[in-house]
Amino acid sequence: QVQLVESGGGLVQPGGSLRLSCAASGSIFSITAMGWYRQAPEKERELVAHITNGGSTNYADSVKGRFTISRDNAKNTVYLQMNSLKAEDTAVYYCNAVIATEIGDYDDWGQGTQVTVSS
Repeated sequence: QVQLVESGGGLVQPGGSLRLSCAASGSIFSITAMGWYRQAPEKERELVAHITNGGSTNYADSVKGRFTISRDNAKNTVYLQMNSLKAEDTAVYYCNAVIATEIGDYDDWGQGTQVTVSS
């Protein structure tokens, strides 16, 4: 099985930066893509960024130009570099992995890490 552990969240001032990390363990060979989602108070969970094994990326419009997703296959870790943070970025951020099987793909999720942007 695949396990995901997030780290790097915390409190940061507007305009500041944070880097989130998500370490994968277990059957990592079956991972085809990884991403970050977030859920803010009073809002539904939404995609922040996504990256495939081939390096294709996708970002929410609200974070384009500010956030960068990357993956270190040697360390089995995906990162989310968050710059120019805004109060609206405050949310719990969840790591996601897409697992490929012969009967279809499924998602694994981390426990989440809190990001709070406030002065």
